[in-house]
Amino acid sequence: MGTVALILIIANFAFSYFGLTKISFFEKYKFEVDKILINKEYYRLITSGFLHVSWVHLIFNMMSLYAFSGLLEFEIGWLNFTLIYFASLIGGDLLALFVHRNHGDYSAVGASGAVCGIIFASIALFPGMGVGFFGLPLSIPSWLYGIAFVAISIYGIKSAKSNIGHEAHLGGALVGMLVALALHPYALLENYLTILIISIPTIAFIVIILLKPHVLLINTNFFRKQPKNYTIDHKYNEKKLNKQQELDRLLDKISSKGIDSLSSKEKEKLKEYSK
Repeated sequence: MGTVALILIIANFAFSYFGLTKISFFEKYKFEVDKILINKEYYRLITSGFLHVSWVHLIFNMMSLYAFSGLLEFEIGWLNFTLIYFASLIGGDLLALFVHRNHGDYSAVGASGAVCGIIFASIALFPGMGVGFFGLPLSIPSWLYGIAFVAISIYGIKSAKSNIGHEAHLGGALVGMLVALALHPYALLENYLTILIISIPTIAFIVIILLKPHVLLINTNFFRKQPKNYTIDHKYNEKKLNKQQELDRLLDKISSKGIDSLSSKEKEKLKEYSK
């Protein structure tokens, strides 16, 4: 593992620790649309990439960064590696900002956009590399790992159950690959087939997100169909209304029976919805 990758992993763990233990720290540095567009707190485009929603989220991202960073940083140098990382981070967040520009309180965190950029840059330049973890004898092809990462991102966009910035995965992946190819254009000729395999579905889903987002929107019931004109705005407003209705129900229960009448799960919901 290279020096820059090690510094980034340490920074992610340190920043995420403060974010997971101090709500005020998390709120101050997370990605949030209105805070960026209205308050012009542009630093959130970068700081949100060093926060995570859980230790599992953090460890998964850092394991992926660890797996792909060594060869890439060694071959292209620390400066180009740093450029790809932060270009992917900012590029992914800019895509998420555009997609959710009408959702003022939409928020997200995670280094996934930057990590996806490193992954796709590695695949574009070194498609034959294998991916293993912590010295285990088993490894998988890097391109297969990349496709799996995209699939997880698409599922995340469709389910939208967390504050993980899934749109940023795709934007970051594409930016990382493009920057790597701009730095080493010879790879486009040598590895064009692998590049096409990972870039076509990524570009296709980004186009769908921008032009036909209703295609990616599903409800808890997988087979429940939405109207053709059902958009991200509709889903966002519906989700917000459902949260408000649940919050009203909890407050009514407290008013009539007291706070002790709430179950532990209801108390967690109250804390979450009151933010």
